[in-house]
Amino acid sequence: MNAQEIRNAYLKFFKDRSHKVIPRALLVPDNDPTTLFTGSGMQPLIRYLLGEKHPDGTKLTDSQTCLRAMDIEEVGDNRHTTFFEMLGNWSLGDYFKQEQITWFFEFLTEVVGLDPNKLYVTTFIGNSKHNIPKDIDSAEIWKTLFAKHKIEVKEADIDTEEAGAIRGMNPGERIFYYGEKNWWCRPGKIDNMPIGEPGGPDTEVFYEFDFVEHNTEYGEKCHPNCDCGRFIEIGNSVFMEYVRTENGFEKLPKQNVDFGGGLERIAQAAIDSPDMFKISLLWPIVKELERLSGKPYDSHTNSMRVIADHLRGATFLAVDGVKPSNKEQGYVMRRLLRRAIRFAFELGIEQNFLQDVVPVIAKMYEEDFPEVKKSKVEIIETLVKEEKTFRQTLRKGMREMHKMGKSGKINGEQIFTLYDTYGFPTELSTEEALIQGFDVEADWRKQFDSKMKEQRERSQTAAKGTFKGGLGGQKDIHKKYHTATHLMYESLRRILGDHVIQHGSNITEERLRFDFSHPEKVTAEQLKQVEDMVNQQIEKDLTVTFEEHPKEYALKELKPLGHFGDRYGDIIKIYRMQSQDDKDPFSYEICGGPHVDNTGHLAEGGKRFKIKKEEASSAGIRRIKAVLE
Repeated sequence: MNAQEIRNAYLKFFKDRSHKVIPRALLVPDNDPTTLFTGSGMQPLIRYLLGEKHPDGTKLTDSQTCLRAMDIEEVGDNRHTTFFEMLGNWSLGDYFKQEQITWFFEFLTEVVGLDPNKLYVTTFIGNSKHNIPKDIDSAEIWKTLFAKHKIEVKEADIDTEEAGAIRGMNPGERIFYYGEKNWWCRPGKIDNMPIGEPGGPDTEVFYEFDFVEHNTEYGEKCHPNCDCGRFIEIGNSVFMEYVRTENGFEKLPKQNVDFGGGLERIAQAAIDSPDMFKISLLWPIVKELERLSGKPYDSHTNSMRVIADHLRGATFLAVDGVKPSNKEQGYVMRRLLRRAIRFAFELGIEQNFLQDVVPVIAKMYEEDFPEVKKSKVEIIETLVKEEKTFRQTLRKGMREMHKMGKSGKINGEQIFTLYDTYGFPTELSTEEALIQGFDVEADWRKQFDSKMKEQRERSQTAAKGTFKGGLGGQKDIHKKYHTATHLMYESLRRILGDHVIQHGSNITEERLRFDFSHPEKVTAEQLKQVEDMVNQQIEKDLTVTFEEHPKEYALKELKPLGHFGDRYGDIIKIYRMQSQDDKDPFSYEICGGPHVDNTGHLAEGGKRFKIKKEEASSAGIRRIKAVLE
């Protein structure tokens, strides 16, 4: 089976087992200041795993597109990518270990056709300090499943990856017990879990490429969690069954299952190839690069892998409305594109080539993701425009870097020049310097920051501003700004017209940012009218409530304000902001929440809504930044 077939078979497999197939979330989380990107299948569902009722029921499944910007430098080996799909299924207080483990094993062996002799599993060793027992239940289920295939199963206590590298594996061992590696909780470690925090053991499945020899750079001996490439994790089932209390750990009354399995990795196992870039979602890109460059993949694997991965990620960022820029998600997108163009230069591709590669990527996804086909022309225009801009200065920038490096080193001020004059992302400059054999001064970052403080450490934003697993709580100020965004959106439509459509939003603890369609600059008078209208609704202390309806009925009959209609599930949530004295709501908008209970909360502490800035975001798109102060 190829990757596309595996994706569809997985969704059908769980749909046949009474799961509701839910649409993927956008790569850019809406109104979540804790992370730049959706980095896991669990991330959009965390509030339901923590107890909130999901409108589509207790058994869910999807294929979630994900992006992890902290992996950019890792791309180039045979298994790391920044963009990937996570197959997922969830039980919200419904089934548990027996069904989950059995179903996944059945899917791998009977549907995908993997050889069960090449599957190995890990599970939780227990924690004596907190009186959490060894997860024998999961191990016993695995034993029964392997026994049906007449496969010998021995167990081994490993505990830590370091211990695994010393101990290794013995013949017949198939179930391995690890410590914190097989425990899931938001803080990461059991000892760091606060009172009331849920968590639980997980069981991972690994596929063995038995013809790959162990590389001792990763430890003396091999074991399932070794990074040498002999084993690859293809699925992880988290069993959220405990909660920390003042008296220790107790079983949750309602236990959940969260499963995530990398589509690309399962597809890799399906073709028994340790090289992920041979799968059907990456190999066509490689073949196109071979055609354009006239060079073989086997001799230029690193460059072609980087280009294939980065362009796939940039394409889906464009699908989800991101534009290349020097801020946040747009900066990561720009970095992906410019790094890909730089590596294409290394292949001898000095002409514009994205107009040839991006359609190849779109073709692979457009059947299963209609939004790709729908925005295909705009995607190509966005990426090609960025390529043309960067290519104008790439060659000059490379020459300038060689001049700078004549002394054998470069500093932060020179890196700033490359950034400011030639459009080189800082990481590209430092990476290129090392490739050319130049030393980079240890304090280059400090020098760079002094020249451009407002762009300080952008390259680390995606990694530093996140919680483990991409999870984070919604603070009260976030709710206030979220509610203010709804009020401003409706006010903009009433002042400027119904052509105003949301094109993105972002909330931090300091401000809200809102992108919307409008053909010209919003006048100062119009901004004042919007500001006054929002403050009037805050003063009226509108009641904020939500209701849930079937999608078709809601969109046709109720006609709430909304966008991305093709992404909604069958049941949608609509937030209403309305005064008891008014017949109609001021704002009636599709939204996942959360919000404050009354708009009057936005005025607490004597604060008022104030628009700080209005500017162009891109052609036909305006951007407003506003605060409560």
